[in-house]
Amino acid sequence: MRDKLTKIIAAYEELEKKLMDPAVVSDPKEYARLAKEHASQAELVAKAREYLSALDDIDAAKEMLHEADADEKAMLQEDISANEAKLPELEDEIKYLLIPADPNDEKDTIVEIRAGVGGDEAAIFAGDLFKMYERFCEGRGWKIQVLSSSPSEAGGFKTIEFKVTGEKVYSVMKYESGVHRVQRVPKTESQGRIQTSTATVAVLPEADEIDIQIDQNDLRIDTYCASGPGGQCVNTTYSAVRITHLPTNTVVQSQDQRSQIQNREVCMQMLRARLYEMELEKQQAEQGAARLSQIGHGNRSEKIRTYNQPQDRVTDHRIGFNGTYNGVLLGDSLSSVIEALAAAERAEKLAEAV
Repeated sequence: MRDKLTKIIAAYEELEKKLMDPAVVSDPKEYARLAKEHASQAELVAKAREYLSALDDIDAAKEMLHEADADEKAMLQEDISANEAKLPELEDEIKYLLIPADPNDEKDTIVEIRAGVGGDEAAIFAGDLFKMYERFCEGRGWKIQVLSSSPSEAGGFKTIEFKVTGEKVYSVMKYESGVHRVQRVPKTESQGRIQTSTATVAVLPEADEIDIQIDQNDLRIDTYCASGPGGQCVNTTYSAVRITHLPTNTVVQSQDQRSQIQNREVCMQMLRARLYEMELEKQQAEQGAARLSQIGHGNRSEKIRTYNQPQDRVTDHRIGFNGTYNGVLLGDSLSSVIEALAAAERAEKLAEAV
């Protein structure tokens, strides 16, 4: 462990020297690449230095024991015990940090919320989920851009797709992918009966053009007049765009932007993300699993979380985590659920590594 960590620190220090090299500074692309690598290694190097420092302190204290008097020996032994107590936890943290990170964790995301079972109440619930994510993202300083939406006359959305931009967005939002279930008395229910409704959330890492190459000959592009709730026409120009990727029969559409050009660009963003996700699933299936981990990667047929209003409880079924309904869906406690999911994923990866 000592030799490996020493080499990691040496490589990091060499990277720091490169970042001060005038030739690198004058090359924006190379500088950005090295700066990103430097930032990604910072936490590992900090833990490595802390671990090696504890080992050095232990060795130094043991050397001093030979010439110490009784009182000094007691103090030195305390130092040795304190440093030795640090080592197991540091080792676990270092082992986890040595596991290759998901390259998608750095990406922005495209999130799709779709009303499921439950009619109008499902659409209202989909709208509630969107508001929950709006508050959550705002609290983290992330930006949300609505790409496409289909409002419901009863409130909420039949579907809504939005882009989230910020630091390491996918590394956090990926845990939200799956089927969300709500149990409550709908606003439209006059008898006070509890109804169970669902909505699906799909979280896709945004794909660059470099990631996915799309042949324009594989696309069918249709334009039409944008419409509001209930089919009400909101403009008379053909600004709305629908793109069909013929080889996969994947359809995306956008009508919420101001121009046909903007709607087309939004459609291409969504299409690249969906095709990228398909390619990832294909690769992982070939490796013997639909996902590398079930934690945080629930597919659309998997119930991941239940929001129970009468009992004021939210349960994440993947890890058995419980929070409060008002705290998670109506407040700012979603972060506590995601942190618990991230901790469970770290533990699982560490166990696999060991």
